[in-house]
Amino acid sequence: MIRKLSIIFITMGLLVVLWNGYQWWLQGEVVSYDHGLQTDMREASSVSEQGSESSYTMDYVFAETFEAYEGVEELTIPKLGKKYPVYYDSDPDTLKKGIGMYDTSFTSSPSEGGHTALAGHKETAFAALDGLVEGDFIYLTENNIEYEYQIHKIGVADSEDTSFLVPTSSPTLTLTTCYPFDFIGSAPERLIVEAVFVKQQEIE
Repeated sequence: MIRKLSIIFITMGLLVVLWNGYQWWLQGEVVSYDHGLQTDMREASSVSEQGSESSYTMDYVFAETFEAYEGVEELTIPKLGKKYPVYYDSDPDTLKKGIGMYDTSFTSSPSEGGHTALAGHKETAFAALDGLVEGDFIYLTENNIEYEYQIHKIGVADSEDTSFLVPTSSPTLTLTTCYPFDFIGSAPERLIVEAVFVKQQEIE
């Protein structure tokens, strides 16, 4: 009897591990990797830095009403060579699909010109987020408009700290994920990457 129970428990444990592994693999698959981004975007950013930025202004438009789990944007991080699908809301079910956009009274979509905040899992979508440094560029695409941001601050806060979810006086993008990256389970801290708006352009 004991042997049978042991076999049952071991089998159940293996099934749980396999299921969690499968879920982890699915979440990782939402991220597309393109090594060329690291070169192409770097060259584009270099050109934009040489030109005058005064001709670029944020186009303030009223944000659309998005349904939960609806894909609304695409996030591109050239430094990491990755593109991510972005979905409205940041609950656990949404984060299984990709990057989630915080839905609060203090945050907005890029087209509203306020504070856009995104969240992703450290084990999957945002697994390499700690590879970013101040000065790196980040791009958000919404409704065929590409918004360019440049990182100006990277910090770590308590996992329960939501003080970063505040309105901003100028267009801002914030990326968040659990921290530290090698922590197994519910991490005690949160990595926060803040970026300021540089320019926008329509893409074909």
